[in-house]
Amino acid sequence: MISYSDRKKYCTLIEEAVESGARQELACELVCLSPRTYQRWNQGEVLLEDQRIHNDAPVHNKLAEAVRQDILEVINKPEYSALTPYQIVPTLLDIGQYIASESTFYRVMREHKQLAHRGKGSVTQRKKPAVLKASKANEIYSWDITYLLSPIKGQYYYLYLVMDIYSRKIVGWQVHDCESSAHAADLIEDIAYREKIDKNQLVIHSDNGSPMKGATLRAKMIDLEIASSYSRPRVSNDNPYSESLFKTLKYHYSFPETPFASLKGARAWVEGFVCWYNEEHKHSAIKFVTPNQRHNDLDKAILENRKAIIEQAKRNHPERWNGRKTRNLTPIKEVYLNPITIKNGSIKSSTFETNT
Repeated sequence: MISYSDRKKYCTLIEEAVESGARQELACELVCLSPRTYQRWNQGEVLLEDQRIHNDAPVHNKLAEAVRQDILEVINKPEYSALTPYQIVPTLLDIGQYIASESTFYRVMREHKQLAHRGKGSVTQRKKPAVLKASKANEIYSWDITYLLSPIKGQYYYLYLVMDIYSRKIVGWQVHDCESSAHAADLIEDIAYREKIDKNQLVIHSDNGSPMKGATLRAKMIDLEIASSYSRPRVSNDNPYSESLFKTLKYHYSFPETPFASLKGARAWVEGFVCWYNEEHKHSAIKFVTPNQRHNDLDKAILENRKAIIEQAKRNHPERWNGRKTRNLTPIKEVYLNPITIKNGSIKSSTFETNT
């Protein structure tokens, strides 16, 4: 309710603005007032006083402060903390106690911001996956499935792609015409054999798709004693290595702009891409060595050789560096999946228990 003195002040400001050449509508807008309200206030020559009737009588049924405190005390007791007022009030009646109605409970809870998520089931619990650290090849794999267009609209080929996050090497792939936990299990078994994976050596991270959590794949991983790790539902950032790899694949200059003519054609293209990626592609995240060089522990010698050459060039022509250091060619020692940065800037890691 706007007081008479405030009305008078606003009207004076608007009148001064209009006399100075401003439009009445814009002057009213500046003081957050509608022109119609201003005109109603100025009926005749004298500014009308507020004609509304004020009732200053005390509210006889106002909730006592002691009752408010009783409500707050009850709703925060352990036995009532997960219940709604429609459950609390009958429960209190059963023990011979009445404090207030359900609506009064709700009103007090709203005033004290205690309405949200009173039970565990009220909100979806989505914890970030465990932080995993790889300090050598064949410790942590990341895998996912992506669509490849087929000649039939609405039908796709499915590319299963598994990479080692330490070396960025594609350690295994398959292309099928359907998504299946059995196909995934066959791929993982083949990789474990070729890479000579020992028991309890490997963690494989994926999202929550049905092929990733199917019974066939889970049984195979238990049999091979390979641990599993999963992203949160609909959180692609929890599986960044596979997402990045799929972008590299689909933005490659040779990726066809038209659908693959056949399943055989799709497999042939993927085979060529994997060969290029592993053997020729100098990956920016591993100091521009190839994934195969990193996977076979050749990157240290390569980077050391590059460093020696560039240091010699600096000694021959120091003016070209102008006192600056040469580029950092120190090999990447550790790679993290879903890292957590703590206060001192370091990375927090955790051990991961196998699912056997």
